[in-house]
Amino acid sequence: MSLAQLHYTSAADRDGTGEDGPTAARFTVVDASIPASVLTEAGPLLAYEAPHGTPERLTDAALRTLPEALSFSLLSDGSRLLARSVAVRSPRSSALRFHAHAVHLPGGARLPEGTLPLTACRSARWASGTPDRPQPDPVASLPAATGNEAREREALNDFAVSRGPWLAGVLAGLRRLHGPGGPERVVLVERQSADVARWLALAGTALPDGLAERLTFTTYTRRPREAAQQVVGVLPEDAEDLAGSGLSVHVCGGPRPEGPVGDVWAETAARVWRSRAPELFREAAALPGEPFAAGPLAVTALCAGISLGTDERAAAAGWAAERPYALDGKRTRQLIEALTAPGVDDRSGPEFDAAGLLFAALDGRSPVTTTAPLAAMLVTEAVRGGNGSLELPGRTAFSGPEGAAVAEVLGPEILSELGGAGIGLDVARTVQLLRVARLLGVECAGLLPSVVDRLAPALLTGGGEGAPDWAPALLELMDEQFDVRTALLGALDRIAPERPAGVERLLSRVPLPFTGTQALPHLRMCAGAPEAKAGCGEDRVASFQRILRAGGVSPFAEPLVLRTAAGLVWGEEAPTPEEARLLLEAATSDAHRAAGTWSLLVAAVLAAGAEDEEAPELAHDLLRGFPQETGGRVRAALQLLQFARDVRSGAAEPEWAERVRALRAEAEPVEPGVLGQACDAVAGRLLAPERPEAELYAVVHSGDTDLVAAYERAARGEAVGARLAADPGYAADCFTVWTAHPHAGPVWSAAASGLLEEVLRPVVRKLPPDRVAAVEEAVGSSGSSGRAEAFRDWNRRERRTLGRLGRRIAGRVRRG
Repeated sequence: MSLAQLHYTSAADRDGTGEDGPTAARFTVVDASIPASVLTEAGPLLAYEAPHGTPERLTDAALRTLPEALSFSLLSDGSRLLARSVAVRSPRSSALRFHAHAVHLPGGARLPEGTLPLTACRSARWASGTPDRPQPDPVASLPAATGNEAREREALNDFAVSRGPWLAGVLAGLRRLHGPGGPERVVLVERQSADVARWLALAGTALPDGLAERLTFTTYTRRPREAAQQVVGVLPEDAEDLAGSGLSVHVCGGPRPEGPVGDVWAETAARVWRSRAPELFREAAALPGEPFAAGPLAVTALCAGISLGTDERAAAAGWAAERPYALDGKRTRQLIEALTAPGVDDRSGPEFDAAGLLFAALDGRSPVTTTAPLAAMLVTEAVRGGNGSLELPGRTAFSGPEGAAVAEVLGPEILSELGGAGIGLDVARTVQLLRVARLLGVECAGLLPSVVDRLAPALLTGGGEGAPDWAPALLELMDEQFDVRTALLGALDRIAPERPAGVERLLSRVPLPFTGTQALPHLRMCAGAPEAKAGCGEDRVASFQRILRAGGVSPFAEPLVLRTAAGLVWGEEAPTPEEARLLLEAATSDAHRAAGTWSLLVAAVLAAGAEDEEAPELAHDLLRGFPQETGGRVRAALQLLQFARDVRSGAAEPEWAERVRALRAEAEPVEPGVLGQACDAVAGRLLAPERPEAELYAVVHSGDTDLVAAYERAARGEAVGARLAADPGYAADCFTVWTAHPHAGPVWSAAASGLLEEVLRPVVRKLPPDRVAAVEEAVGSSGSSGRAEAFRDWNRRERRTLGRLGRRIAGRVRRG
């Protein structure tokens, strides 16, 4: 196929626009098949500007040092333009001019025999002037090989080595050109345009098939921001203002870049070039994989003995794990030997993870002798590297002499660590060591009880939602080793009564297998707790009973289930006295004593309010059921509550005030609800119609703030107010009591004065005259005529102090 040609050259001397601007030019020869629209677009692509500061007239030697612009450009109609633009001298004046020779490739057309554009640009048939007669296009029949391929290949290898620090960065930039969000173009800053061409040759070899043929470029331009090609070569002086331009600029030969480029394919390709092995690119292209996939190239490089970094080795292992059928036995062995080489010390977690996947893919597919080094490396890392998430090989990998050799080296280390003080605290580490011990056949049964006793509590620590990182490995361990599963579940069942909420949370995050023959009542209760609580709503006692049933054992046979169930329902909170009485009825006091839940019942009664009617009854039951456990302050507090029960039922012994004061002193610091129960019970009885006069007198003259305050509080209640209004005798009795003890002390005087003026007076004022007269009569009949007169005086007058009133009443009573 012959391609259409065109020639584009400078105008006559002094027709240009100046040294630092585009030079006027014209097309001198154009193939008739080339559309005018192509010519309009081609002119700016073919124009040539000499480097800044180039003299108007040059010698032949100086002319040859000027850059050569080899370019391959994509036009808007989908066609392409392959061209060479060079500086030339005017035949008349030796003034500096340029000439461009180009061939036009229609859309979809390829160069003959799949030749790369850069290779075609280096043809010897490019013209430096307009020909007198039609010439064949420069790429129609490329010259045959001259025998210098080996020399050229070696020169390109030398160039790759000399540009080693920049190789990965440039290749990464070229890869990003073909991906979303990549740079507009890659700018290569070199002092010689020929070096830019060498970069393009490196890229053409490394890029996947098809991409190298479509890569557009120019080896030289003065205006990189305006260039239309993907790869642009510029001189250092033209690259100084490119910072922040959105271009991928690489100053080759300048300061060396620091750090990796973050592109595994580019890093691998750079290592291949630095190893002078470009033939591996074609070899890697024959392996399956997406364009720019690092795996095939990394595998090929490792099999060829090229040293790679950890990311590249991880890519190789990961690719081979996904395609274990893609490599023959020889290359598989070569890959594993490279991955497990003893001199490598920079292996990372992702590399080990990929190696574990590779072993899993090859296990059973490749001979044990092939995979043994990989298995040995994995278990060595598990023991010495502390990689708790590592995917371990199967047990069959260590059944031969290779496994025995590994066990001989690692066995003592495993036993030493399992017996150490810190084992069990790190769950992932402990699980990994136990699994490796089984793989290698290391006997550690003697250490298992102590390891499990420390491992079980560690499972309950740690926050976050969802399954912890070590969960999969733990489940595999329990599935692999029956003795570990039995011991660990037993240890968790033993600690569940002390930490039920923690065990419940663990089972909600990790589905431990306890469906076998072990009883494990506490674990079963913790597992069933969420459903039980959800099904019973706010009824916590019902939840308690359902959880007990989930354990499958009676609290009489295993009292500790009471503690587990109570902890799952109430946690750190105390039950109400009503709930506590139901708990007490659910099992005997012996069972609660053995489970330690008697203290929960005591906490419930001590935390109750003064108005809780169940608290005194529960206190009575606790004193009877736990006489040895309830001592000291707690016993006195319970006795105060029992005393309140006895006062209300009429069974209390005499000297109530003294009893309250004595028990209160023993129960200090006494809970407000407990003291309130006792004082309120006494006050209620002293305000009843059939009160014991001796107990009333003792309270009035005790000066006890708590008892008098409880009496005053009860007297101000609605029940007393209603009885005062309904019963003249009761009103008269209260008047008599509240005025009869003027010398009882300031505590009683203040309370009685307040009750007379703020409770009795408002009631009496609302009574009709006949009812007031009935109260007055009742006051007189209960004492002397002087007391009745005192009532009339009190009822007529405004508020007076109890002291004056009391003294007047006392005097009148004596006179009577």
